[in-house]
Amino acid sequence: MRVINLDDLQRRTLVWAGLAVILTAFDGSVLVLALPAIASDFHAQIPGLSNLGSVLALGSLGALPLATLADRFGRRRLIAIGVAGFSIANFASAFAPSLTALALIRLVAVCFEAMVGGVATALIVEEAPPGRRGQAVSVLAVLAGIGAGITVVSYPLLAPHWRWLFLAGGVGLLAAPAIWLRLPEGRTWSKVRPSGSALRLLMGGPWRRRILVLSATTALLAVLLEPAGLLFTVFASDVLHMTPVAISTLIVASGVAGAVAYVAGGYLSDRFGRRWPGIGLAASTAVVTSLSFATGIVGFVAGNVLWSAIASASTPVFGAWSAELFPTRARATAEATVGVAAAVGSVLGLQAVGLLSPSIGLGRAIELVGVAAVAGAFLLLLLPETKQAPLPD
Repeated sequence: MRVINLDDLQRRTLVWAGLAVILTAFDGSVLVLALPAIASDFHAQIPGLSNLGSVLALGSLGALPLATLADRFGRRRLIAIGVAGFSIANFASAFAPSLTALALIRLVAVCFEAMVGGVATALIVEEAPPGRRGQAVSVLAVLAGIGAGITVVSYPLLAPHWRWLFLAGGVGLLAAPAIWLRLPEGRTWSKVRPSGSALRLLMGGPWRRRILVLSATTALLAVLLEPAGLLFTVFASDVLHMTPVAISTLIVASGVAGAVAYVAGGYLSDRFGRRWPGIGLAASTAVVTSLSFATGIVGFVAGNVLWSAIASASTPVFGAWSAELFPTRARATAEATVGVAAAVGSVLGLQAVGLLSPSIGLGRAIELVGVAAVAGAFLLLLLPETKQAPLPD
């Protein structure tokens, strides 16, 4: 694998956008890892936790108007504002007196997290060499894994004191001014003159078909992946009786597999394209994730490691593909629009699991919603290949 050769501006972009992504991933992973302890503190059952996840998913709706500002006023300032926004919400989460209060505070955090993730991905794809966009996104994905890894390593030492991790998340307030001052504005965006509404642009010409297909696929995948990702620690703790140390060990093993897969996925995507790898990885992720909840502890552990690896390999594929499908004038808006579709799918999946789990069990409920995810993967056949194509203005 060849090393990506970057100039000074590209290196600074990767460093400071990467820092924003690390903070985003740390912030977003605390709730999932600490969910059993949070549920215990607030005496919440699966339906209540599903409602919590549904509220959080709605945070992506707030990311949409912020992303349109990134298309109009640039990437740098919105990334810095987003880091400050979710850091304040993270710090406030430590003082939540109830599950409802926590859900509302995390709703604000998710809004800024989703915006930062989408805008940072758009910026990295825009500034990367054309033949290395997949690898550039894979580096960003590895950095996100590092952010989540900090939580994974820290929580077993602090468990069940989940509030301390939210307090630590306030460190992003110190990083936000540095990102504002040091992150270069994207050269690709600077060459394009924003014209009219980004949303209106996406609803016209060839972009409408692309945004509708990608949104539908994302929503159907989220029907499975959101409840599986949010509730797998609860399943491991309550159903399989795994300890916090065992769960963190599993997450570390999955993270190592995922880190290798991030790099491999980016390289293979740049070599073989986006379309067929994207379809194969999406379908495989859906199947393996569903099966992880259909077996005992051995199948759950093996399935989680494999699920992490396949999903991680798909991250740079979809990161590059989704950015290449849309024009620079609306690229951040397109990322946020797809995020809204993911929110819709997440709410549907979480509510379905919340309704089904009391009668058939959590594992079987997650298996059933996996059917929608498998179907969604094949909608990607309607999208074009974009490997090394010039980014549309």
